[in-house]
Amino acid sequence: MASTRSNLDSAQTGLKALKEEIPLIGLTGGIGSGKTAVSDLLGELGAGVIDTDLISHQITAPDGKAIPLIAKAFGADFIDAQGALIRPKMRAVVFKDPGARKVLEQITHPLIQEETSKQAFELAKSGVPYLVFVVPLLIESGSWVKLIDYLIVVDCPEETQIQRMMHRNNMTRSDAENVLKAQTSRNDRLTVANAVIENQGSLDELKSEVLSLHQQLLKI
Repeated sequence: MASTRSNLDSAQTGLKALKEEIPLIGLTGGIGSGKTAVSDLLGELGAGVIDTDLISHQITAPDGKAIPLIAKAFGADFIDAQGALIRPKMRAVVFKDPGARKVLEQITHPLIQEETSKQAFELAKSGVPYLVFVVPLLIESGSWVKLIDYLIVVDCPEETQIQRMMHRNNMTRSDAENVLKAQTSRNDRLTVANAVIENQGSLDELKSEVLSLHQQLLKI
């Protein structure tokens, strides 16, 4: 893992250099809270958005950078016929085995950071007023907390999260509840937030909240 570790160190150093040039905004929330909806709206308002979850899917898609390393560490039976990670199978393993989760993170996190840094510099050069990093496990990651200037948490009731996961990810209630248990608690996220977006109403209500947030972020 030496090469990926050096990539991670280099990416973090690069993002720290950006702090002097442009506000770095972190956006997080529990699974099913609506992070993508909020980040999409901020992007429409002119923000530079880097979605680490999307990058995670890209590096585990067919021909993704993480695929050979995952196959070597976990076995070829975790890769489908098209050459992509079988995500439900991997999810079942890493939720039960912390050691397996650590191995997967050692593979994927440096690659995600490398691509994140690349996109951040490209967007900063384009003249956007601030950068938004969408990071599902931002609070769990000490490195991200230290990098950002301002933290936004997208929030909704846990029952809403469960219903969204069951509908969107075809999960059972038990599986959805286990996913929530594996993440930082709702209260812990809200405690450290600089701003909270409540995503449990209509789309128009969400748009109004995000517009107010955007105007606030322009003042940083």
